[in-house]
Amino acid sequence: MKFISWNVNGLRAIVKKGFLDIFYALDADFFCLQETKLQEGQIDLDLPGYYQYWCYAEKKGYSGTAIFTKHEPLSVTYNLGIPEHDTEGRCITLEYPEFYLVCVYTPNAQDGLRRIDYRMSWDDAFREHLEGLDLQKPVIVCGDMNVAHQEIDLKNPKANVGNPGFSDEERGKFTQLLESGFTDTFRFLYPDLEGAYSWWSYRGNARANNTGWRIDYFLCSDRVRENIDYAYICPEIIGSDHCPVGLHIHF
Repeated sequence: MKFISWNVNGLRAIVKKGFLDIFYALDADFFCLQETKLQEGQIDLDLPGYYQYWCYAEKKGYSGTAIFTKHEPLSVTYNLGIPEHDTEGRCITLEYPEFYLVCVYTPNAQDGLRRIDYRMSWDDAFREHLEGLDLQKPVIVCGDMNVAHQEIDLKNPKANVGNPGFSDEERGKFTQLLESGFTDTFRFLYPDLEGAYSWWSYRGNARANNTGWRIDYFLCSDRVRENIDYAYICPEIIGSDHCPVGLHIHF
């Protein structure tokens, strides 16, 4: 099965930049979006053959996630069931006979780490959500997780130590998540590959110079990592400051 994840940084904007052509060309079984930035009724996507699941933020033009899939799930859960974490439309969980699929848009710690306390609380709650699912069946997790885990995951690690997305706190929580039974699928296949990024600032010709960060992930439960066929990044696909990431895995 083929999975794609993409932070589109505004779905209505990217639809005007060829999103549907990209969507059909990628032809995924599961296409997960983050940062859709819209409310219910603000877009009408006709995607024949796909079920659509949307999770909206209460704040207009902010956050939001969606999953488009060829496979009808057994059940659908939105958010985490925790009031303080359920107003920003950051998580969708689909259940299938062999696995759970979770699409997430992790909160940004923001400049000066002014939202780091909330981010730590989110990371703990999200990890507990995944651990609970993993007790029942394997889990595939994808999305913009707003952290570059290791120095290899961004172009200029020394200059970014302590910045949002590369703070010790955020990196530590990601390590804790992996240690609780999850595999970073891309690093599992390519442990030493440098220059593989999924996000570039709009400033300073960052994308042209590949001055990027790898902050978009597919994770899977450790016990199914040997089922991974491919994990990859699509930097050639433009339209957002992020590019799509992909996973092929069999069950």
